[in-house]
Amino acid sequence: MITKNRLKNYIQLNISFICLLLFLATRYSLIGESGAPTLTTNPVPTKIKLLLVTGIDEHNWKQTTPIIASHLISDPRLEVRIIEDPYLLDSSAITNYQVIFLHFQNGSQPAPGPKAQTNLANFVKKGGGLVVVHFAVGAWINEWPEYRQILGKTWFGPKPPPGRRQHDPYGAFTVNIVNQTHPITRGLNDFETMDELYTCLEGTDSIDILATAKSRVDGLNYPIAFTHTYGQGRIFVCVLGHDIKSVKNEGFATLITRGAIWASENCK
Repeated sequence: MITKNRLKNYIQLNISFICLLLFLATRYSLIGESGAPTLTTNPVPTKIKLLLVTGIDEHNWKQTTPIIASHLISDPRLEVRIIEDPYLLDSSAITNYQVIFLHFQNGSQPAPGPKAQTNLANFVKKGGGLVVVHFAVGAWINEWPEYRQILGKTWFGPKPPPGRRQHDPYGAFTVNIVNQTHPITRGLNDFETMDELYTCLEGTDSIDILATAKSRVDGLNYPIAFTHTYGQGRIFVCVLGHDIKSVKNEGFATLITRGAIWASENCK
């Protein structure tokens, strides 16, 4: 004969067992398509594949590239591969990545040619993300006009237009966050840095300015970080990154990492 106490204990035991099953059902898939019991954990999120392109520059890319890469790799969402040959942009393999990160400027050397240009333009048009830092805004200067259309603004070249100049002397200045609602800069405070304050960008396309800095020379504010779209692709440009001290800056690290994540989001 079942007593009241035994019945109560039996009910409580069954309730506990049902709760355990419900927990497991939310955590795992317990029944396969065939009806046979399985135990499959939730899939691990796929990492964002980023191709960091460097290798030629008037700046010391051999010193700055490892620091930039370390910032990006510190975010577990990113998987980073470095190539030290921008001319490999002519490979169809760039479509294996969600983001291309440009950290080169060809200077007096010929820039990656028409095949690389078409590859990169199509990559962005179809939704690939593009991140460009510092003097990479001057890649393909006088060789590929579409590059300015992709970025929105690029370097005006080695000969400044009348009344213009390249940048303030290297030194300390404040980066002012002017858009606090954008995912890249949300919650980010103004920060101090040691760098070149670029005053040399040119382009008529509308850009979304996220950060600016005030020149010590002329008192004007210049864009430091901005976004642009081209086709279905997202582009993030940050003109900081002159040397080791510049790229070690925490504000710079935050901008480029968030910028890469944001740029990837239209890539299928």
